[in-house]
Amino acid sequence: MTATGPGSPSGSPPSGAPGSPPGSPPGSPVPDPARGGRVELPTGAVPPASRYVNDDLLPVPVDRRRWTTYNFAALWVGMAHNIPSWLLASGLVALGMDWVQAVVTIALANVIVLAPMLLTGHAGPKYGIPFPVLARSSFGLRGANLPALIRAGVACAWFGIQTWIGGQGVFVLLGKVFGGWAEASRIGGQPWTLWLCFVLFWALELAIIHRGMETLRRFENWAAPFVIVGALVLLVWITVKAGGVGPLLDQPSTLGWGADFWPVFFPALMGMIAFWSTLSLNIPDFTRFAAGQRAQVWGQSLGLPTTMTLFALLSVFVTSGSQAVYGAPVWDPVALAAKTDNVFGLLFALVTVLVATVSVNLAANVVSPAYDLANLAPKLIDFRTGALITGVVGVLIMPWKLTATPELYIFTWLGVVGGLLGTVAGILIADYWIIRRTVLELADLYRPEGRYWYTGGWNLRAVAVFLAGGILAVGGSHSAPGKGPFPEDGLIPFLRPLADYGWAVGFAAALVLYVLLMAPVRGGRSR
Repeated sequence: MTATGPGSPSGSPPSGAPGSPPGSPPGSPVPDPARGGRVELPTGAVPPASRYVNDDLLPVPVDRRRWTTYNFAALWVGMAHNIPSWLLASGLVALGMDWVQAVVTIALANVIVLAPMLLTGHAGPKYGIPFPVLARSSFGLRGANLPALIRAGVACAWFGIQTWIGGQGVFVLLGKVFGGWAEASRIGGQPWTLWLCFVLFWALELAIIHRGMETLRRFENWAAPFVIVGALVLLVWITVKAGGVGPLLDQPSTLGWGADFWPVFFPALMGMIAFWSTLSLNIPDFTRFAAGQRAQVWGQSLGLPTTMTLFALLSVFVTSGSQAVYGAPVWDPVALAAKTDNVFGLLFALVTVLVATVSVNLAANVVSPAYDLANLAPKLIDFRTGALITGVVGVLIMPWKLTATPELYIFTWLGVVGGLLGTVAGILIADYWIIRRTVLELADLYRPEGRYWYTGGWNLRAVAVFLAGGILAVGGSHSAPGKGPFPEDGLIPFLRPLADYGWAVGFAAALVLYVLLMAPVRGGRSR
């Protein structure tokens, strides 16, 4: 995928578009009221030889911003209906919540995370820029690599997790169909047949993303309804096995609503927020293709909280049903589907796992690091090369370890990730909405020595805010004995009380600190 930018014929303003206002500096953005205030750069505003430019990072021309409300809603349906998000909800049941507690926790988290999603997404339709370019406004042209690489690292890890889960699903379900797969000779502690499924699944994902964003959009459009049907089929199956709907709703909470509930609720809530806090940063990677603000606002509002809540209902009902049928909650939908002996059912589950996992992994975990890595070295890395690097790194992080238990998956992995990404989100939103009032000098986002050059390409104030907010958010990270990698008293013991609120602490601290530090230099470069 290439987003042809200013300086190329397709990136030029359309015939009859207004020029720069009189007295404006060269390369000033050209807002077009007839196009909802979306900004187009004049031809030649950005030197094509600049080391901070390539076709994938330049603004998407206005006439190529075509994604509609349905496209964004379908994107979220396709991303939300996947095995790791199923594990979120079913994992809460496995931790002791009943279905009401689990669904309320997830619904609240997704309403909260929708706000930063819409705020950072605003820059996409208006300017046509991806996340790492938006980050240049706050962190500087070089400093933007800091949040971009953090986001890319998280996405690479998520890509590995999703690919491992997808390959594992293929392995389990095909093993049930053909038999004997689990008894195959082992390599690295795992059957070679499992590694084969993992590699084939990995190759399929990269083959799709290699064809670009338009192919991804079409894939998401049909994948979304298919995955919903698959989840409903699993619900019907477990309902029949349980003898009706009653047993799905009757499984009690082992936590109650008292003192035992709240120590689980708050870190779980932050974990649920952290699950999509990744997309709350790089959502401009998608909204840059939007036909307007209405498309991204309505599409995301209709797609994210409603879909995640519905999927949470499905997953907790199915998990509660598995507890009624098998005597213990089966929180992994692949393991649950494998309990059937019906070949057609197994093959249908296999296709559903494939579609669901590919759908979310490509959109959520390949697009972002592809742009982020391109931002690191625009002349050496384009979108497709960044996607390939993501695929390789995702294999190297040994993703099977991060989903070993609900505690490790929700509290350790998601908790730490959420704290760091919440800090970055606070900085981005403070800069774009409070300091800049949504007004960016578009050409300067690509030009050294412009207003976003700061000190040698780094906004040292933003870096200081990130360090302070990150320490507050994750410095108190702790684990129960034998349940995780952190000390029981926390990495920094006096910060331990903040650890359960990592995303909120990082977001709020960064937003306030950034405004306080940047208000004196609003609109200019850092000195």
